[in-house]
Formats: sequence, structure tokens, C-alpha cells
Amino acid sequence: MKITVRAAVQADLAALLGLYGELNPDDAPLPRTAAEAVWAAISGQQGRTVLVAEAGGVVAGTADCIVMPNLTRGGRAVLFVENVVVAGRFQRRGVGRRLMEAAVRLGESAGCYKVQLLAADDGYVHSFYEACGFKALAQGFRRYVE
Repeated sequence: MKITVRAAVQADLAALLGLYGELNPDDAPLPRTAAEAVWAAISGQQGRTVLVAEAGGVVAGTADCIVMPNLTRGGRAVLFVENVVVAGRFQRRGVGRRLMEAAVRLGESAGCYKVQLLAADDGYVHSFYEACGFKALAQGFRRYVE
């Protein structure tokens, strides 16, 4: 199966919403007009790239990447990765690995000194990221805002 990774475009919005539905199945679907407004904000944001992986011409996975400028580390930026999801029928077929490789290349090309992400408290997910070369070096904290 050939897997290609590229930057998402407006035409990928429906596929992205489907993937995000798999990532967060308890979330109510985002209305189309709201999704289009959010996509417009995302696509206009400097340093933001939503990657999509295609397998057999189908959007099979995604990773949302943003380069954050930084005043430490000699001014080298950080690439944050969020909302990584691979459709269930494409899992364990190399799609996630290709997405993470593309995210790291994106960070390298932007001069980032690190690529960082938070992962769910799930042994399989942690093993996956470790297999992609990531190390669990810090403890993450969250505070949800309602």
C-alpha cells in the first residue's frame, strides 16, 4: 500500500472531521459552517500545517503541527504535534509512522530544536511514539477550560 503525506487542503475538511470523530467519538459533530470557519483560521495561521496521510487515494490519517517561535535555545523554534489520528481500518499499516516522520521533517526544515507532543495514557500509544524515536522525558500537565 502506497502512503503519501502532504499538507491538508480545504477539500480534505470532510475527511479530517471523520478522523477527528474517531479520535474523540464522544464529541458532538462540528457543524459544517463552524468547521469551515475554524479551517479558515487554521489554514491562515503562520507556522501551522495539518498533515494528511493518503493510502490508496483515501485520507487515512492526520497530524496537526505548529511551529512556535522561541526566545530560548538560540532562538530555535519548537514544533508541537496535536490531534494525531489514523483511521481504524488503516492502523498498524505504517500510516502513523509516515505521519510522524513527516512531522519531524517539518520541524527540521523550520529549524526547530525539538518536536514535542502529549500522548494519551495508553501503553500501545506510548510504544508507537517510542518506536518513532520519541522519548518520554517529561510529565505533561493539562487544565481544561470550560
